[in-house]
Amino acid sequence: MSAVTGADLLEAADEMTRVLLPHGERDWSVPAGSLSWSCWTTAAHVAHDLLAYAGQVTGRPDDGYLPYDLRVSPDASPAQVLTVVRACAGLLAAVVDAAPPDTRAWHWGPCDPAGFAAMGVAETVLHTHDVTLGLAVPWQPPQRLSTLVLRRLFPDAPAGAAPEVLLWMTGRGELPGRARRTSWSWRAAVD
Repeated sequence: MSAVTGADLLEAADEMTRVLLPHGERDWSVPAGSLSWSCWTTAAHVAHDLLAYAGQVTGRPDDGYLPYDLRVSPDASPAQVLTVVRACAGLLAAVVDAAPPDTRAWHWGPCDPAGFAAMGVAETVLHTHDVTLGLAVPWQPPQRLSTLVLRRLFPDAPAGAAPEVLLWMTGRGELPGRARRTSWSWRAAVD
């Protein structure tokens, strides 16, 4: 399977919007799944991470994250927050696709554009899952996007259906015969 690209980021953001926008009138102040964040805060966090990753790829720092932050207006509706997510996904997608593959920027080590794209897809689908749990909306991360994330960020993932494995790898689900994970990290840095 090829490297994660801007098109994959846009697909993840489109999926997040597709599944959550119909529930924009619900109470987004409830916790997002097992997170301590609300559904609203979790969605805003996705936008924050996507923009931060875009800044990393373009700024190319080699020792930490750039000192800026995204602030989503606390008065923004869930639909508006999803629009911000989509906008930030578009920025990261454009940056990832424009960057030379040998570009490196810091994310706990040197990370390539495809790694930032994979992290963006992961943040989007995993936190969409968290929000759907909080809103009691049945949903699971898409197979293809889950497979991309596992191959890039979790090379030691066990065999199995990619969505279930991704949820297990990130402490969000169960896998038969395996203890639930209580801590985890992905490997975005490259040599």
